[in-house]
Amino acid sequence: MFKSTRFFVIPFIAILIYGQAPAQNKIVVFQSDFGLKDGAVSAMKGVAMKVDSSLKLFDLTHEIPAYNIWEAAYRLEQTAPYWPSGTVFVSVVDPGVGTNRQSVVLKTKAGHYIVTPDNGTLTLIAQSEGIAAIRQIDESINRRKGSEKSYTFHGRDVYAYTAARIAAGVISFEQVGKLLPNEVISIPYQSPSISQQSTKGTIPILDIQYGNVWTNIGDSLLKSLQINLGDWMDVTIYQNNKKIYEGSMPYVSTFGAVKKMKPLAYINSLMQVSFALNQASFSEKYHVYSGAEWTVEIKKSVKRPS
Repeated sequence: MFKSTRFFVIPFIAILIYGQAPAQNKIVVFQSDFGLKDGAVSAMKGVAMKVDSSLKLFDLTHEIPAYNIWEAAYRLEQTAPYWPSGTVFVSVVDPGVGTNRQSVVLKTKAGHYIVTPDNGTLTLIAQSEGIAAIRQIDESINRRKGSEKSYTFHGRDVYAYTAARIAAGVISFEQVGKLLPNEVISIPYQSPSISQQSTKGTIPILDIQYGNVWTNIGDSLLKSLQINLGDWMDVTIYQNNKKIYEGSMPYVSTFGAVKKMKPLAYINSLMQVSFALNQASFSEKYHVYSGAEWTVEIKKSVKRPS
């Protein structure tokens, strides 16, 4: 009885001394702008499997537009909350690969680990889940052996390798590298705000398959402006403060509430205000896209359009 108790207590004491235990669910989730036309994604997964063949490897997406750090940031925030604590994410959208940008592992307060360059990718997840700690990857330890002369595929040689070692419990979070201040490089953007007459926000992403335009404005802000289902709203969209679209549309619960090709406002699956054309692409018709430079302003229509 004494022996079994002793062997239970020792690892528990280690956790108290060194912090929370490393990720134990063995899940690694990959995202990149690599696409699937070549072997880059497979190579990253192969490196992870060599660390521990019992790891569970999944894809978030590999269709981030090339070099689009903002979209990488958004997809992380959109997806991470649905994964269990301890999941390790690898995010590689890295136009500065090989330069002096830092390679880090962010541990969120929700218990997720994000392995990525600190280049803006962490902008949104750091805000929404909070920063428990950040460590710089020590490449003298956490780098695939034999890759030291390679400077253009850190996704394979550093990030996938380090992520797999964390997920497999080969290293603890403390063994990633030196502790950094709890701050990340952030991309400036318009956070949701409200005045007496309007609400403003960013267009962080498109519902890309259908061309719907998603904002970061929550439905609660519409209620504050007394915009209810069935009301009409005036919508103005800007890119770098240049007006791109101006129009009015009804606030409805489903696409079929308007005629085909007509505009509408609705609440998307993330409970945020979005714009669409019924059975057509709002983005394509009005040349509205997404990113930190895109902003939107919504007001309640004084008169319902005829």
